[in-house]
Amino acid sequence: MATTSQPLGGKMACKKIFWAVFPHACFILSLVIYAFLGALMFSHIEGTREVTVSEEYRTFLQNLMCLARKLSDNVTENEKMLQDNIRDLLSKADPVWFINPKEKWNFFGSLFFCCTVFTTVGYGNTYPVTRTGKYLCMLYALFGIPLMFLVLTDMGDILATVLSKSYNEFRELQSKILASKLCSGSTCSKRNVLKSRAQSKIVINEPLTIMEVLRSQSGMKRRPVKYRNVELFEMLIARKNESTQPARNKSIERWSSCPELAREKTVSRVIENFDKIGKELEKLDVPFVLMVLVIFVYISCAAAVLPNWEKNMDFQEAFYFCFITLTTIGFGDTKLEHPKFFLFFSLYIMIGMEIVFIAFKLGQDRLIVLYKKVISFCAEKNMPSKKIYPK
Repeated sequence: MATTSQPLGGKMACKKIFWAVFPHACFILSLVIYAFLGALMFSHIEGTREVTVSEEYRTFLQNLMCLARKLSDNVTENEKMLQDNIRDLLSKADPVWFINPKEKWNFFGSLFFCCTVFTTVGYGNTYPVTRTGKYLCMLYALFGIPLMFLVLTDMGDILATVLSKSYNEFRELQSKILASKLCSGSTCSKRNVLKSRAQSKIVINEPLTIMEVLRSQSGMKRRPVKYRNVELFEMLIARKNESTQPARNKSIERWSSCPELAREKTVSRVIENFDKIGKELEKLDVPFVLMVLVIFVYISCAAAVLPNWEKNMDFQEAFYFCFITLTTIGFGDTKLEHPKFFLFFSLYIMIGMEIVFIAFKLGQDRLIVLYKKVISFCAEKNMPSKKIYPK
């Protein structure tokens, strides 16, 4: 029996772990598949578009050639006016004129664009040009943004659980250290001796058997007729058999006898896991300063690594870029030379957005508490004072 129960118990444990991890893996996998499908779609639509020379582009080239001739002729009489003309001409230039669609909208470039769409970062360096691409971009964002927020909320629960447990364990360890410092050696030893004596006085009595209980009843020998009830003895014997028999795994019995019940129980657990999304994030209560410190350290680590493949960035510029990315501001003033390398950093972006999201949630809770205090204080000040009339 032991050899058969161990594999069954191992299978049941593996199934429990699988169904516990299944909702989280389902969300992340669906987001990854959604990003890859979007990359294939936009690379096909925007990467294969025909490049046509428009009349505005020809006019721009003519004006640029005229300004270049003036510069080559060393015309310095109206140098300020010439600079203004150059600045005005360059401001009217469309960046699409200088982009090769096949290079800009390859698979990695399109995947980077899809990540900027459903994460709501939107750098603005890459955007759809064709009318079909614009319509599909709106449709893609309409379904991708809720999916991304769902993944953020789900992963936020995991991070909130890790943070809360780590913070609580740190507080417990801190309290134990303080208690050990405050507690002197003599008093602690006396308390331990008293505890050991008190524990030694505790006697754990084993439960009596059914016959011992019946014999201990007062008047059993005098009135034996009352205890000859057949139904009572059957119930007592059945209870005794349940207590003497080894405990059986009810889940294994249910799974082996009626697998439909086990399936319904598993499905209900999975549904409960889906229903619990966002609950741990609501329970999180850690100091806001701690979250700001975590964000600073997290961004600093990326800012130290990013300049290794982005040569136009130093630590400060990389720190600024990571902060703008994780907060989903995305000005687009800092351009990436190698976006395909940064895509391997996508896991960092998702976890970082989780941390920033948790920090914003904690800041929101603190602001609500502050507003409540201010409103209650103002209400107490505006309350009319009670007048005491003489009797």
